[in-house]
Amino acid sequence: MMNRRCFGLMLAGARVGLGARRMDWSAVRAKYRKDLFEDYLPFHEKYVVDRQYGGFHCAVTPSGELISAGKTAWYEGRGTWVFSYLYNHFGREQRYLDVAARSLQLVERSRPEGDEFWPKTFARDGSPAGPADTEVYSDLFIAEGMAEFSKAAKDGRYWEDAKQIVLKCERRYDKADYHPTIGQTYLGPEAPAFAGARVLGVWMVLIRATTQMLAMRADSELQRINARAMDAILNRHYNPRFQLLNELIEHDLSRPRNDYEKFVYAGHAIETLWMAMDEALRRKDHRLFDRIAAMFRRHCEVSQDRVYGGLLRNLRNVDSNDWTMDKTLFPHQEALIGAMTMMEQTGDGWAGDFYEALDAYTRSRFPMKKIGSPLWQVIGDRQVTLTPDMKRAENYHHPRYLMLNLQAAERMIARKGKPWREGRTVA
Repeated sequence: MMNRRCFGLMLAGARVGLGARRMDWSAVRAKYRKDLFEDYLPFHEKYVVDRQYGGFHCAVTPSGELISAGKTAWYEGRGTWVFSYLYNHFGREQRYLDVAARSLQLVERSRPEGDEFWPKTFARDGSPAGPADTEVYSDLFIAEGMAEFSKAAKDGRYWEDAKQIVLKCERRYDKADYHPTIGQTYLGPEAPAFAGARVLGVWMVLIRATTQMLAMRADSELQRINARAMDAILNRHYNPRFQLLNELIEHDLSRPRNDYEKFVYAGHAIETLWMAMDEALRRKDHRLFDRIAAMFRRHCEVSQDRVYGGLLRNLRNVDSNDWTMDKTLFPHQEALIGAMTMMEQTGDGWAGDFYEALDAYTRSRFPMKKIGSPLWQVIGDRQVTLTPDMKRAENYHHPRYLMLNLQAAERMIARKGKPWREGRTVA
C-alpha cells in the first residue's frame, strides 16, 4: 500500500486551484479536432493505409515516402482499434469501418494454431515474414482491435474471438519460462535473464483490453483477469520503499532481490495508471480512483525533467537516479490523458496546472511542422532535436490521445466546465 502520509498529502493538494474550470474548453476541443481531422487522418489515409492489401504502412518518412512494405502485428491490431473507435465515436463513416475490416482480413492470413502467437511481422499481403512472437503484446493488440470492431460491425463473434485470444495470452504469460530476456528490452543486452517475470506492461495491456470489453458485456473470466491485473498493478508492482511501480517483479509476484527492484519504467507506469483510473470509473469506485490518481501524480512528478522540461521515461536505477536521457512522445501523451481524466472527474487543480504546462511543452517539441509534416516526432534526444529522417508514422498512442481528450473536452463543454463529481455525492 502507498505510504499513508504521502498519499494523504497528495490528496490534500489535489483540489487546490481552479483546475478544469479555468480551461477554455472550446479552444481545447478545436485544437484536438484540428490535430485529428486535419493533420492525423489525411496523412494516414493517404500514406499509411494500404489500399491494395489492407492494413497499415507505418514505416514511412514525414513526407509520406514508403520505407518498407512490411507490416507488424502490433500496428495492425492497434490500427484496427483506432479506425473502429473512429467509426464508433466520430461519425460512423463507412470508410473507417472498411479500413478496420481490411486490417483484420490481413492478419487472418497468419492466424496461429493452438496457443501459438501471431508472427510479429508480416509481408505486405499478410503472410508471415518471421517466426511467432514470444510476447503477448501482438496478440493482445489484435484482440483489442477485434473487440472494438465487434461493436462497430455489430458482430459479437469478434468479441468472442478477442476473449479467447486474451485467455490464451494469460495462459502463456503464466508459464514459468515466459520471455526470459525481458530485462534486455529496458536495460540493454547485459541485463540478467528474468524468466517468468511479471511485467507491468503486460498487466497494462490486459487491463486496457478487459476494461473495454467488460464495458461492452459482462463476463466472469474477463472480470477475473481484470481484477487480477488491477491487484498486480496497485499492490504487487507498487514498491513502498520509494512509492513507485516496478516494471518487473518475480513470477510469484514477490519483489526482486537484485537490481530489478530498483528499476522503474516510468513511461509504462504513467500509461498504466490512467488506464487503472479508467477501470475505477467503470467500477464507479471513487475512492479507488482517488488512490490511483495520487499514484499517477507521484509518477508524473518524479519523471519531470527539471532542466529541459517534459518527461523522462526509463529510470534504470532509483537509488542512483540513473535515467535514460532521451524523450519519447508516448509518455507525454499518456500523461495528458491522465491529467485530463483527473480534471474531468474532480476538477483537480494540480492536474490542471500540469496539463497546461505539459501540453505547451509537448506541442512545442514533438510536432514536425517545421519541415511541413503533420506527423509528430516519436523519439528524440533529451531536448527533442528535430529528426527529419524519422521512419515511423505513429498509429496508436497519438490518435488515441487525440480522440480520448477530444471526447473529454466535449463532455466538459456539455457540463459547462463543471467536473463530473461537482454537486454529486461520492460513495
